[in-house]
Amino acid sequence: MVQCSSAQDFYKIELKDTYPWCIVAYDSLERSPKERIALIKEIGFNKYAYDWRDRHLEDTSLELQLAMDNDIEILSVWIWLNAKRDGIEQLSHANERLFKIIEQLNLKTTFWVSLSENFFKDLNHQQSLSKAVKIIDVIAMRAAELDCKVALYNHSGWFGNPYYQLEVIKALPQHELGMVYNFHHAHGSIEDIPQIANAVIPYLKAVNLNGMEKNGNKILAIGKGDYEKEMIKIFIKSGFRGPWGILGHVENSDVKKVLFQNIDGLRSLQDQ
Repeated sequence: MVQCSSAQDFYKIELKDTYPWCIVAYDSLERSPKERIALIKEIGFNKYAYDWRDRHLEDTSLELQLAMDNDIEILSVWIWLNAKRDGIEQLSHANERLFKIIEQLNLKTTFWVSLSENFFKDLNHQQSLSKAVKIIDVIAMRAAELDCKVALYNHSGWFGNPYYQLEVIKALPQHELGMVYNFHHAHGSIEDIPQIANAVIPYLKAVNLNGMEKNGNKILAIGKGDYEKEMIKIFIKSGFRGPWGILGHVENSDVKKVLFQNIDGLRSLQDQ
């Protein structure tokens, strides 16, 4: 679908190199687990990343089991920590329940972890780094008990800065932490993408794609922006070979239509 300009850097993104992301919490049809797994198979994905909200926890075990039964790789499971309900030593009831589900299923996956901005309110950089290291250390130890991995997810605020995430990773070498890079949380860093890609590539586990405009919509279909084609090329030239996330992250929309818009947009970048 997308290729670099030189033969040496050539790399084509196929559907097998991609996975859907944000298809649970963003779907106007509110598909059941069975319907969602059927959708993933219908489109042709062989893996997916599981996002959720508290209301989905009743069905999480069923959905992940259905994915495994249908030979769909569960690439990752999302975990969002908020200082209003999660502490360094005590996670929220919802996050504790998630860990329990993963344990009961004996699922070996990667937790995509991000921390809310409210953890770092009124803290300077060094204080923020110290707190982030303590929190991620605890999460990584919990994940290791389940034979799972952890990858840091750039969302927003202090923890959304990939350079700060690198500092956390280097402070915890015992955990072999990874990173997930999200185009849709990178609008303020478009001009710095070459430097960011080269810095994160040793730890990069996944890249979630999005159409990119500097002053436009946060969520935009791939191929509708001005910068995503070059950004993809930069990551490829830096050595990243996937997997690549296809977003379903649109409010009040049928996620099937959103996924196809992004798949078609990614294909159009090669046609150009």
